[in-house]
Amino acid sequence: MFSTIRIGAIALLACAMAPAVTLAEEADYSAVEAKLRELAPSATSIALSETPIEGLLQAQIGNEFVYVSRDGTYLLQGTMFNMDTRENVTDQAKSVLRKELIVDLDPAQQITFTPEDPDYELLVFTDIDCGYCRKLHDQVEAYNDQGIAIHYLAFPRAGVGSHSFEKFVSVWCNDDQQSALTLAKGGDEPVPMQCDNPIESQYELGREVGVTGTPALLTPDGQLIPGYMSPEDLRARLDSLAAAN
Repeated sequence: MFSTIRIGAIALLACAMAPAVTLAEEADYSAVEAKLRELAPSATSIALSETPIEGLLQAQIGNEFVYVSRDGTYLLQGTMFNMDTRENVTDQAKSVLRKELIVDLDPAQQITFTPEDPDYELLVFTDIDCGYCRKLHDQVEAYNDQGIAIHYLAFPRAGVGSHSFEKFVSVWCNDDQQSALTLAKGGDEPVPMQCDNPIESQYELGREVGVTGTPALLTPDGQLIPGYMSPEDLRARLDSLAAAN
């Protein structure tokens, strides 16, 4: 049910975000954590914090978020929305985690298509054989014309060792990665190559940040935009996100 990742950084992040609690609340937290550990015995760390709803705590276990009553009786899985502001409270918490996971990524480990002076930078988890990934890449120049830089990370949906995975390795090992990726997304079979590469680590990173399908677009502040969007619609979406921050 629950996975554990980069526990030390996550625990520190949760502590930094959580408001100050009283000794009584700390006691409540200990009792709730004990119950959660019965459900997730392999979890190395569990971080609890307050929510806007009285009596309901947020529990961060690995890269997953659930909600639990303060007495530890009830557990809820799902998304919390603020109906007044239309904000996705759960995704806001996940965005903080995603930002922590991507903050130290090396740009040299990405295959990038960018205008000279982009307004927006996007990480795009992509699969060579995904239809909508190919549609997005067919329009990569149009995204650049909209002021959007595309930084590709590999997410072969069939997993490590699959044919799609090996295609990405071959693309990465090519001297001209941009052209090799364009040809592969057009249906050409890359010349098989092997070299040191980040394909597996990028795939695992995608799983950690919550990628379940491709393309998956991730902003520098950790907001995840799942699925294909046209260049015009994506620019409008990014403008809207920027205006809200």
